[in-house]
Amino acid sequence: MSIPTDLTTLEGNALPADAIKDKVVLFVNVASKCGLTPQYKELVALNQEYGDRGFAIVGVPCNQFGEQEPGSPDEIKTFAEKNYDVDFPLLEKQDVNGPTRSPLYQSLVGDGPDIAWNFGKFLVDRNGEVLSRFEPKTAPDAPEVKAAIEKAL
Repeated sequence: MSIPTDLTTLEGNALPADAIKDKVVLFVNVASKCGLTPQYKELVALNQEYGDRGFAIVGVPCNQFGEQEPGSPDEIKTFAEKNYDVDFPLLEKQDVNGPTRSPLYQSLVGDGPDIAWNFGKFLVDRNGEVLSRFEPKTAPDAPEVKAAIEKAL
């Protein structure tokens, strides 16, 4: 199942098609008050390293794990930009597990296990098909993540 194309940004606008069309995309469920939040720094670095080669990162705020993303859209955006210089799109807050799982995460997870925690990562190819899944504690710049990105590019 390929990912939906009608994604909404944190600001309530449609994610521009060119943000992910024909790109290798790393989708990450993010949170501002998590022990893994410093991964934002590594995500920004990855985006800068591979962005000009057809790679994109999309952050998906989620408040399902310990209520670690309780903020409003403005609070989430301000936090990410002020503390980590986040320069990739953030989508509207979504549920990634359970009966209210968003259509995006329905397509990313498929028949796989639920998301374990904040900062789960899915690498999607240029056709919108999931290539790899990385657990939350796997750093964005871990060798296996970078190797998967390189191979997909």
